[in-house]
Amino acid sequence: MKDKNDALAKIATDRQRTNLLKKYEQNLIAFLVVRIPKFISSNTLTAIGLCGSIVTALGFILAKYVHPALLLLGIVGFAVNWFGDSLDGRLAYYRNKPRKWYGFSLDFVVDWLTIILIGLGYIVYVGGEWELLGFCFVVLYGWSMMMALLKYKITNKYEIDSGLFSPTEVRIVLCLILAAEVIWQGSIIFSSAFACVFLCIVNIIDFLKLLKSADQRDKDDKQATKQD
Repeated sequence: MKDKNDALAKIATDRQRTNLLKKYEQNLIAFLVVRIPKFISSNTLTAIGLCGSIVTALGFILAKYVHPALLLLGIVGFAVNWFGDSLDGRLAYYRNKPRKWYGFSLDFVVDWLTIILIGLGYIVYVGGEWELLGFCFVVLYGWSMMMALLKYKITNKYEIDSGLFSPTEVRIVLCLILAAEVIWQGSIIFSSAFACVFLCIVNIIDFLKLLKSADQRDKDDKQATKQD
């Protein structure tokens, strides 16, 4: 219990979380970081997360050309991706070896590669005119990542959540979409279209909030300049 509480105190020092599964996710991460072997580094976990994305992309491709049930490999890939992506930075903080800007830069690029891989896998799987949905997903998720960077610049707060949704909840939704597609082939087109619409609405809301924060930052900077 002491190790878990110690881990919880260390892993949540650099960001605020608002996602729906925050409590359960943080407890699970705290449980896992104390059990990661010492020979496994944060960089190793980042590589493991990227490998999970590759597995997900391969699941799409194999489902297209071998058997539809192989789409379930994508669920395994998402689980591996969550493990690596969620624990790499937390492990560094737990071991008191954080490299804030190195980790931030590496994670951002790897996360972008992850979205590209998933989008490409989807495009291969659905083919035809519906492959545009894969392109839309990549663009919309990229938009959300860009706004996270802008918010960090404007408010000095790095937040990966959009209200109750975080990358973890997104992974779960995508896993449900994959499972549904194995049972009801063709459903992935409708569910992914809905996901894109939902993501677009969330991005618009977040963008309006970002503009409000940016406007307030301008006013604060202007006031500070006057006082000087």
